[in-house]
Amino acid sequence: MIFSLSKSAKIHWGLKHEDLTIYKGAILPLLLYSAPVWIEALRYEFNRRKYIRVQRLMNLLIAKAYRTTSSEALCILAGTTPIIIKAEEGATRYDVWKGHRANTQKIDREVELNQWPHAADFVNITETNRCDDQMIRMYTDSSKGERGVRAGVVIFVSNKLIACHKFKLNHRCSNNQTEELAIIKALYLINYLEYADNNPRTIGVYTIAELPLTL
Repeated sequence: MIFSLSKSAKIHWGLKHEDLTIYKGAILPLLLYSAPVWIEALRYEFNRRKYIRVQRLMNLLIAKAYRTTSSEALCILAGTTPIIIKAEEGATRYDVWKGHRANTQKIDREVELNQWPHAADFVNITETNRCDDQMIRMYTDSSKGERGVRAGVVIFVSNKLIACHKFKLNHRCSNNQTEELAIIKALYLINYLEYADNNPRTIGVYTIAELPLTL
C-alpha cells in the first residue's frame, strides 16, 4: 500500500497533509494490530527499527522531505506520533480496559485542538477577606482624574515587599481597563520572582474592582 502511494506521490509531487487520513485509517491500524500481544518485543532494538522504518516511508511522502532527514524530525514535519509511542499507547489502553491496570492511570492520547483543556480550568480561585493565607500577595490600584490615568502594583512575598511599580495609561482608558493592566503586569512580574520551590504556590490578588477578575 505504501509503495502504491509512493507511485502516486511521484506524479503529484508528494502527498498532501490531507492524506494523513490514509495513514491513520488504513496503515496505522495494520501496524498496531494485536499490539498488546507483541508489545514486549519492542524492547529489542532491531524490532523497533523495523517499525520505525515503515513509518518513515510514509512520513517521507507526507512531509516531502529529503531521505537524509531523521525519523524524529519527519514525525514533526508530517504531524504524526512516533510509531513506538502509538504502540505502547494501544497496549496500555487495552490493559486498562481489561482491568490489568488501575483505571486511575493517566494515558496520553491525541485530542483535537478545540478539545484541549484550557489552562485557566486548572486554577483554583477562591474569595477571601484574610491577607495572611497566601505566600504571594499583590495589591493593585487605579485612578482616573485630571492628572491622567494611572495604575500601581505592589507585591509581597512572605510579608516582604518585593516589587513596587507605577504605570501611566492613555486618557481614553477606563478604570476597569487600568485595573486589568495592573493585574496583568503583576502576574507578569511574579514569573520573575525568586522564592523557594518548597513553599506553597498561593497567590492573593487584592484589588478595588471586582469586574476585571470576572472577565
